[in-house]
Amino acid sequence: MEPVQTEETGPARDAGDAPDGQVLGQMIRDARKEKGLTLEEAAKAAAIGRSTLSKIENNLTKPSFDIIRRLMQTLDLKTPQLFVQSGDGDISGRRDYTLAGRGEHQETATYDHELLCTELTSKRMLPYISTIKARDVSEFESWVRHRGEEFMFVISGSLTLYTEHYRPLEMTEGDSVYYDSGMGHGCVSTSTEDARVLWVSL
Repeated sequence: MEPVQTEETGPARDAGDAPDGQVLGQMIRDARKEKGLTLEEAAKAAAIGRSTLSKIENNLTKPSFDIIRRLMQTLDLKTPQLFVQSGDGDISGRRDYTLAGRGEHQETATYDHELLCTELTSKRMLPYISTIKARDVSEFESWVRHRGEEFMFVISGSLTLYTEHYRPLEMTEGDSVYYDSGMGHGCVSTSTEDARVLWVSL
């Protein structure tokens, strides 16, 4: 988003790699151990079975959107890219919508992400609106990186997009950019008000 991640030496990391099953499992396992929780304790807190959590950590099952959400809340994971999953090829005719201001918020020290269309599972892309709270790249611990590509459209305000291999890009309302999200990146607001952007992660 971002987040997301979202975005430094420059920006920092709201997330490591946007997870496939193996990376997702590792992220969840690392977060659980960092909080000092056993499989039983974490599973109980997330209201899922111990065996289910074990299978997720070992990439033996594909968790639903709702289970990922519960694990994020239990383990204090704040990574929009966790919600991007490989889609099932035989699914068609799906639809979801989000009323204005009714998205699901995932807030970090540098961003406030509003996840959109959160009821669909197995997303091929992740749309979210972010408020850029960061004002200087020093607020990030490291570059944000995650697999795939990303589109960003500035809704309001102005910002600077920092990317690993390019000069800083000054952007303002109505500007847009498309980039490889595996390249280190991150954003800081430069307007009086915090900039707001639409991000779409693929």
